Amino acid sequence: MSEPVFKSDAHAVLDLRTETQYAANGIVSRTLFQGATGRVILFGFDKGQELSEHTSPYRAFVQILEGECEFLLGATWHKLKAGDLAHMTPGLPHAIRAVERFSMLLTLFPEKTT
Repeated sequence: MSEPVFKSDAHAVLDLRTETQYAANGIVSRTLFQGATGRVILFGFDKGQELSEHTSPYRAFVQILEGECEFLLGATWHKLKAGDLAHMTPGLPHAIRAVERFSMLLTLFPEKTT
């Protein structure tokens, strides 16, 4: 596993368009930041790729950067395109289908436990 791009003790700027990686018939993910307060992951999906239905214990935001996908949130499929932002609550079933090659930024926040 490679090191996150952003370090918690240094500022930086990144061009997401040039940093997004794609693989023929695949999905490429790259962790940009990982810390106690959350994680940011950049994804590149080739057309036709899918992530099957699953859940996560994290609160999440998905920002579509380029292209289009179908995104399952709970029991409803949504067509998302560049510029769209989706919010997922912890434990929500979700899935992704790449209608065309697309990229997204996933931001995960752990829920506080008391």
